[in-house]
Amino acid sequence: MMKFVFGLVLPVISFTLSAGQTNADQKDSLSLSLANVVDLAVRQSSAVKYAQNTNVNYFWRWKNFQTRFRPRLMLTGDLPDYTQTTTPVTQPDGSIEFRQVSNAQASAKLALNQSIAFSGTQIYAATALYRIQDFNNNTLSFSGTPFEIGFTQPVFSYNWMRWSKQTEPLIYEEAQKNYVETIEEISRDAAWRFFNYLKILTNYRLAENNLKNSRVNLQIAETKQKLGQISENDFARIQLSVYNAQKALNMANMELKNADFELKSYISLDQETELNLIMPLNITFFDIDPEKALKEARANRKETPRYQRRLIQADQELTQARRNTGLGAVLTGSYGMSNSAEFMAGVYDQPKQQRMLRLSMSVPILDWGRSASQVKLAESRRELEIFDVEKDREDFEREVFVQVEQFSLLEDQLKTAKEADKVAENGYLISLRKFQNGEISITDLNISLSERESARRDYISSLEDYWIAYYNLRILTLYDFEMKRKISYNNPMLDRGDGAKTDISNQ
Repeated sequence: MMKFVFGLVLPVISFTLSAGQTNADQKDSLSLSLANVVDLAVRQSSAVKYAQNTNVNYFWRWKNFQTRFRPRLMLTGDLPDYTQTTTPVTQPDGSIEFRQVSNAQASAKLALNQSIAFSGTQIYAATALYRIQDFNNNTLSFSGTPFEIGFTQPVFSYNWMRWSKQTEPLIYEEAQKNYVETIEEISRDAAWRFFNYLKILTNYRLAENNLKNSRVNLQIAETKQKLGQISENDFARIQLSVYNAQKALNMANMELKNADFELKSYISLDQETELNLIMPLNITFFDIDPEKALKEARANRKETPRYQRRLIQADQELTQARRNTGLGAVLTGSYGMSNSAEFMAGVYDQPKQQRMLRLSMSVPILDWGRSASQVKLAESRRELEIFDVEKDREDFEREVFVQVEQFSLLEDQLKTAKEADKVAENGYLISLRKFQNGEISITDLNISLSERESARRDYISSLEDYWIAYYNLRILTLYDFEMKRKISYNNPMLDRGDGAKTDISNQ
C-alpha cells in the first residue's frame, strides 16, 4: 500500500526569457508550471489528436464487429432488366437455331439474414417475386417465392465467427487501455521537454553570470597589471576566460532557442509567446508497495488482454490449419413455397412447396505432405508464442518492480542534490570574493565555478529524474497513487452527445 511520507517544499525557481525589445513591441508573456505544460499537451498537442483519432478508429471497428452478428434486412432486385438480342436456342432434336428475344424482366427479394457465431451457421428468411414480359409473344407472367427459410452450415470447417468473438473484444479492450497509456506517455514527454528547457535555460543563465563575472575579473586584473601585482600568464588566462565565457553564452543561446521552439511546438503554443516556466512548488514522496503496483499494472495495462489475445490467436491458427487440411463439408437447406401465374396475385394463390437439401464435400487425397506440414508449422508457432508470452509477462512484471524501486530512491537523491547546489553556490561566492581580494588564483576560482555549474545542473537533473520516474510509474500501472484511483481519459471525439463512450463496459 502507498503511504504518505512527507512533503518537500522547494523554493520557487522562475526563469524568464528577455525579449530585448521596447515595451511597444514586447511579446505576450505566459507563465507555465509543469502541470500547465502537461495539461496543454494532453488537451491540444498534435500527439494527443493522433491518439484520439486512433482510438476512434478502434471504436468504429468494434461497432462494426458487433453489427456483423445482428439481424440484417436486405432488399435486392433488378428494375428494369430489358433485353433485345438474337440468341442461340437448342431445339428438341438437338439442333440450334437463332431466335430473336425481346423481353423486360423485373425482380425483387426481401431477405432477413442472421449469423450464429457459436456454430458458424447462416440462416435466412426471404420472400421474392419475379416478373417477365415477352414482347415477341405479347405475354406477361409472374413467378415467386412467397415464403422461404434456409440455412448454411459448415461441417468440420474452420469457424472464423467463433474465434473472432473471442479476439475482437480483447483487441478493443487493448485499444482503450493503450489510449490511456498514450496520454500518459504524452504527459511524460511534455515533462521531459519542460525540464530540458529549464536545464538549457539554467546553462544560459550560468553562462550570462560567468561572462559578467569574467569581465569584472578582467577589470580587476587590468588594474593589478598596471600596479605590477599580476603575472602575464595569469592575466592571459583571465582574458581567455572572458572569450570562453562569451563563446559558452552564444552556444547556450542557440540551444535555448531550439528548446523554446521544441516545447512550444509540442504543446501547440504560438511561437511568438514568451514563456516563463515555474518549477513545481511541492514534491510529495510516497512509499509504494510493489505488489500493489503490480496488481494495478495487471489490471489496467494493455499487456493483460494482449497476452490473452496472442494465446487465443495461436490456438486459432492451429485450429484453422487442422480444419483446412482435412475433410471439409457444407450443408445447405431450404424450405418454402413457390408458384407462377399470369398475374401477380396468382403467385400467392395456393403456392406449392419447395424443398432443398445439399451436402458439399471436399476431401484431400494426395497433397505430398502439405497438410501435415501446415499443421506441424502451426503447432510449432503456437509453442513459440506460449514461450514468448511467458517471457514478455515476466519482463513486464520485472519492469514494474524496478520502476517502483527506482522511484523510492529518488527522495535522497533530490535532497542531496538540493543541498549540494546550496553548498556549491556559497563556495563559488566565497571563492569569487577571495579572488577579487587577491587571496586565491584564477585556477582555484575556475575550479569553484565548475563545481557550482555541475551542482546546479545535477539539481535540475534530479528534479527531472523525479518527475520522469513519476510519469513512468503512472504509465506502467495506469494508476494514480496520489489520488488512489485508476487513471482514465475520455475521448472528446467520441463524446459528442450521441452516447458514444470509449469505455468498453458501456458497449
